Amino acid sequence: MSANVLTPAAVLVLWSLVMLFWMAGTRLPNAKKLGIDISKAVGGRGSDLDPALPPQVAWKSHNYAHLMEQPTIFYATIAIVALAGAGGDTINVALAWGYALIRIVHSIWQATVNKVQIRFLLFLASTLCLIVLAIRALLATL
Repeated sequence: MSANVLTPAAVLVLWSLVMLFWMAGTRLPNAKKLGIDISKAVGGRGSDLDPALPPQVAWKSHNYAHLMEQPTIFYATIAIVALAGAGGDTINVALAWGYALIRIVHSIWQATVNKVQIRFLLFLASTLCLIVLAIRALLATL
């Protein structure tokens, strides 16, 4: 099986699901400790709980939300690259892996330590991978 850009995209999808379960696994027990019975909750969103939760619990929720934001551009870019026939290009594969792996490190950092300066540098590094990959996606379509 040859390397292609779809693999790191699939890895990031699976990582997003790991973050979903990590978030739920910390949020739900803490909500219960606060006396919140989610079986009786009407309306609202899970993020409404964040101000009442310990910061280390809310960080996982924040990161999960982040994984639903910019990575959507990554997935679209990956689809363009793959459909344009450039999914096996070594540079595109390296950029896709760079983006996915840096986002995973970003998630772990935000969910555990959450020092903003490092988190921002990780975000910037992944964004740079995405920018170059997006430019290469455009070029592959021309």
